[in-house]
Amino acid sequence: MEVPTGASQFDARQKRLRSRLEAKKLSALVVSNPANLFYLTNFRGSSGILTFGLRTPVLWVDPRYTLQARETACGVEVREEKGRLLARVSQWLANRSKGRRGYRVGYEDSHLTCAALRDLRQTGLRLRPSSGMIEEMRSVKDPDEIECIRRAGHLTARAFDEVRSMIRPGIRECEVAAEIEYRMRRGGAEGPAFETIVASGPRAALPHARASAKPLEQHEFVILDLGAILAGYAADMTRTIYLGEPSRRVRSLYGAVRESQERAVGMLRPGVEAQQVDAAARRTLARARLGRYFTHSTGHGVGIEIHEAPRLSRGQQTLLQAGSVVTAEPGIYLEGFGGVRIEDTVLVSDPTPEILTPASKDDWVIA
Repeated sequence: MEVPTGASQFDARQKRLRSRLEAKKLSALVVSNPANLFYLTNFRGSSGILTFGLRTPVLWVDPRYTLQARETACGVEVREEKGRLLARVSQWLANRSKGRRGYRVGYEDSHLTCAALRDLRQTGLRLRPSSGMIEEMRSVKDPDEIECIRRAGHLTARAFDEVRSMIRPGIRECEVAAEIEYRMRRGGAEGPAFETIVASGPRAALPHARASAKPLEQHEFVILDLGAILAGYAADMTRTIYLGEPSRRVRSLYGAVRESQERAVGMLRPGVEAQQVDAAARRTLARARLGRYFTHSTGHGVGIEIHEAPRLSRGQQTLLQAGSVVTAEPGIYLEGFGGVRIEDTVLVSDPTPEILTPASKDDWVIA
């Protein structure tokens, strides 16, 4: 199901970006990251360049995308170019800058390759890195974006609930992953936001394990990490289940991670430092003497990309803002035994955060 975003949303985003360019004294900005192109124009091709900061922004595409760009892009002039896009853009900007002192052009230093930067430099433009300017804007979602992610999150949760009844000893990890992705697509998703993780037994100690041909077995944890992408926006959710009657140790491990995740989610309010959310999750696991088994950050932003700003980790002093969407995903990983991770996509809001992936965490035992 497509969730349309009105042209006014793109006008508002372009207006905010223009203000930022003025503050940084940039005359123009060359946008090449496909995620940022989509955010600013609604164009979703894998290749294209936006020259921004002019009275009318120009979206440059090769012939594969001309028709698509003209049908979908908002607030831009579309130009087709059969040669190297950046070389053509560089020459065009150089022609516009002639006789204009202080003409500076920003570029996306976190995205451009060295070869692409050479193309941009060939005409002697005065270039300045834009240092995540658009990514910072994307870290706070507008209402249309939040609704897209909410729908993706509910679709993700529904796919998990449908597949849970299939999980039993003997079924292979890859079969479960394939069924999850099928259910998400059948529910309207464009596809998975990332390669679905299903990791069981000792393999659950690998935070980013790929689903393998290993059969699920009795008396082991199974980590399932999944997310749908809908109308260009992603969700991210992890649930851990246990096959068989859990021992006291197993219940203790699961309970500690769940408490850690609840503490992290409870901190997701405007004005809280990102590192404080991470610290709250770690303190809970440290009290259970499990802190050293938590080997990654507590969370990250989610939106057009599955990993965005802000990052919830040590040293991150960024203040959370209402409208940011992040994950809360503490986990523990015990070599040779398995692991537990619980994750939700969460909207930062006041007075309470909203969980956008509402699959149950109570029904975690399949006896």
